[in-house]
Amino acid sequence: MDLEIISLRTFIGSKDFSISKSFYTDLGFQEITLSASLSLFRRNEFSFYLKDAYVEDWLNNTMLFIEVKDVAECFEWLTSLQLHKNYPGVKLIPIKKNDWGDECFVLDPAGALLHFGQFR
Repeated sequence: MDLEIISLRTFIGSKDFSISKSFYTDLGFQEITLSASLSLFRRNEFSFYLKDAYVEDWLNNTMLFIEVKDVAECFEWLTSLQLHKNYPGVKLIPIKKNDWGDECFVLDPAGALLHFGQFR
């Protein structure tokens, strides 16, 4: 049998579900509420589940790599959002140059680390 995968979605937890939902909406994702404790967040053909569940070890070890066309442009856009002013604990970490490409980081309100990267 040839397994035809339609999508692959991860689950991300949240320390405060309403704050995390607002955060990801501000990042340009559209929320689709599935239940009182679970939402699907979609941007174009990419999506993930946000769960109303906080497990500190899980969230402190959650990372998403989001490949972008231009990491410098992405960093400029992320900076303009001023997310740290609206969301306690959120941090924007400047572009790091690696041998494989460049990336910047955003620490979300619950501790998940988002990598925005561009391959060479």
